[in-house]
Amino acid sequence: MLMFSYKTPASRSASAFVLFVQSSINMLLFATLELCITLLHSRLTKDASNMVELRGHEQRVISALEKLGGTASVEELISECGFPDATVMRAALTLKEKDFVKVYAEQQTRIKLTSEGEFHAANGLPERRLIKTIAALGGKADLNKAALEAKLEPQFHQIALSWALRKKWALYDASTNTLRIADSYLHQVVIPEGNDEALLTFLKASKQTTNNDLTDSLQTAVETLKKRKLLDVEYKTKRKLEITHEGLHAALDKGAAKQEVTQLTPEHIITGKWKEIRLQKYNIQAPVSKTWPGKKHPYLSFLDEVRMKLVQLGFKEMTGTSVETAFFNFDALYTPQDHPARDNSGIYYIKDPEYGDLNPYKSAVENVKKTHENGWRTGSTGWHCHYSTREAERLILRGHGTCLSARTLLNRNLKVPSKHFSIARVYRPDITDKTHLSEFNQVEGIVIDENLTLKDLLGVLEKFAKEIAGADKVRFKPDYFPFTEPSVELNAYKEGYGWVEVGGSGIFRPEVTLPLGIEVPVIAWGLGVDRLFMMRAGIDDIRCIFSQDLNWLRRKEVV
Repeated sequence: MLMFSYKTPASRSASAFVLFVQSSINMLLFATLELCITLLHSRLTKDASNMVELRGHEQRVISALEKLGGTASVEELISECGFPDATVMRAALTLKEKDFVKVYAEQQTRIKLTSEGEFHAANGLPERRLIKTIAALGGKADLNKAALEAKLEPQFHQIALSWALRKKWALYDASTNTLRIADSYLHQVVIPEGNDEALLTFLKASKQTTNNDLTDSLQTAVETLKKRKLLDVEYKTKRKLEITHEGLHAALDKGAAKQEVTQLTPEHIITGKWKEIRLQKYNIQAPVSKTWPGKKHPYLSFLDEVRMKLVQLGFKEMTGTSVETAFFNFDALYTPQDHPARDNSGIYYIKDPEYGDLNPYKSAVENVKKTHENGWRTGSTGWHCHYSTREAERLILRGHGTCLSARTLLNRNLKVPSKHFSIARVYRPDITDKTHLSEFNQVEGIVIDENLTLKDLLGVLEKFAKEIAGADKVRFKPDYFPFTEPSVELNAYKEGYGWVEVGGSGIFRPEVTLPLGIEVPVIAWGLGVDRLFMMRAGIDDIRCIFSQDLNWLRRKEVV
């Protein structure tokens, strides 16, 4: 039997009311739940903001510091953690920023013997060995005999004599080559040991020390032995870390650090480990260990740049050997054979072989000979002197790069017009100081053209100084050279560096060009390219260019 449900209007109204109430209650419950979740999230966020999270290596370092008693050096932490120096220092700086540790720095001077220092520490300083032998020989002896008796190595003979005199232990008679003990020490059983010898003895036993471990008297000897290259002195900064109260809590909270990774892997995702790890943040301002990649010497790079710019300007490079004949270095450049620059104090002469061969240049030698003696057909009266072909054959180390210009002018394949340059190593027995060396480089140039004037020369020099050396301005002064007329000295100025003499220039005299077969004007210059680099690099001592100072070489920019 079929049953039919029938609801009256009153029952339908009651059902709708119940549904309304239930819906309202559900909405209220959802709103309350959402509010609770929001409040809980806010509380968690607030707690998280009050808690500083540490990376894995930071936690390791601070835990190691706590384990070591709260105070430790960087070296001790490296040993305890097994981390590289750079990792420990990065962690230390981060922990310092979070006020978990304090970092103290102390400058230390580490001192140890060089190989030569070890030799003298074992055998005694050369002057001590020499003076002992002099005493054994009666207080006075021939220097060579005493050095032989003392078994001094040949390289220490002069050193022993020099320091024995400097310490006033002995007196030297150069006329008889004898050395005798000074009167003040003559009747003493032994000359007292100096601070330098005491320091050698101390280092022989300790191998290495710091400046703080030395007495005041021994510290005075450090610089002396360093200059004698018997000591290696290294300046280092020793850092010590101390844990703070906040850092102690972080060290004890072993769960404060999460595992950090640089990238997610499929394994992290499949196993669910991604929930436990954290991607590492990179601090681009964090200190890192310095690296010193290989690079070309800055001065050689500068020479390459000079060469490239001159080639771009249409110049062809002239090359030649360092050993040259006096003919091309002097005679062909109209320098008389009795000129002071040709003395032993002005040029290096080759001992063996002493003379070169000028037979391939017989015609040119004859023309130069006539020019020196009577002017030939140059319009000059010459030097009115006897010209020695034998003297012209003398071999020397070239004293300037202009000898390459003379050879170029004599070349049968020379074209007119043309431009030529050279970067040549030259040699002169100069006294070494901040602006002079006995061996240096010159950039030499000549331009050959029938329409050349002095104005062209000045323009080339100004362009060269400003574009290559970076000079702000230049000035020219009248000068004198035997082979040019007129002659000009070039000076360049750079802001913050000052004026510097760069080199000489001029127009080759007919006494130079005509004997070599050149009938047109030739402008020429020879500039100290070392000084140009000094100006550009801001160096005030030419010796720094050829220095073995690795610190300067490493820090010098590549470009």
